[in-house]
Amino acid sequence: MQTKLISKIVIYAVIIVGALSFLFPFVYMVLTSFIKGAYSLPRPKEIFSVVPNLYNFQIVLGKNNFATYFMNSVIVTSVSMVGSLFLGALTAYGFARFKFPGKEALFRMFLLTTMIPGVINIIPQFLIIKNLGLVSTFSGLWLLYIGGGVVGSTFFLRGFFESIPKELEESVLMDGGGNWRIFWNIYLPQSLPAIGTLAIFSFQGTWEEYFTALVILKKESLRTLPIALQAFNDKYATNYAQVFAASIIALLPVILIYLIFQKRFVQSGFNEGGVKG
Repeated sequence: MQTKLISKIVIYAVIIVGALSFLFPFVYMVLTSFIKGAYSLPRPKEIFSVVPNLYNFQIVLGKNNFATYFMNSVIVTSVSMVGSLFLGALTAYGFARFKFPGKEALFRMFLLTTMIPGVINIIPQFLIIKNLGLVSTFSGLWLLYIGGGVVGSTFFLRGFFESIPKELEESVLMDGGGNWRIFWNIYLPQSLPAIGTLAIFSFQGTWEEYFTALVILKKESLRTLPIALQAFNDKYATNYAQVFAASIIALLPVILIYLIFQKRFVQSGFNEGGVKG
């Protein structure tokens, strides 16, 4: 009995130490953002004596077009997330439920595109966007983000769609519904855990993307938030308090999306009970 108690204490101690080691950098960043004029990283003893204030946050919102870039990122990321999830779900439904020549070969080609590094793709992608006249437009960036996100969404959702019993389609067919109603009324509701998980990763990946946005968006007024964050790293001196304040503001939408979709994380047995034996 005593041995079990000691082992539990050791396990909990290790868990607590591990949690604190991951939590401390975030706490350090938050506390540093309250310091005025932190041109060098403060020592741990210094940051615990600061008084919480919004001084740096107010400066950040009015500096380097930060507020404009923030709204640009909200628009770009929201449309990209919805577009990639919706088109990915449609594509996954086609691969999961329809038979057509070369289906598996086409699916493997889809997967092959995910293995090509994004840096290699940027030149042909830019040339295509330029020939379409979409440089310095959100439409050009949406085309790349949605096109890239569809592949991952298709791969992830196909397995979920294939696990949904076909017997669920009978009720829709009996009512005279077609494939669209089956997709909308059966497959999407049954796959909400997977879609919720994809929404989190899709939003985070697009929200933090820097290189493609920098190449495609040439106008200052259209650039996104990661570009604004880089502008806070000055050539000769960096105000770490403002950098951390800007990073915290940039992190808030990601946390919000996680809180919204966290209950939709993938769970085993999400379609159990859909068909009575």
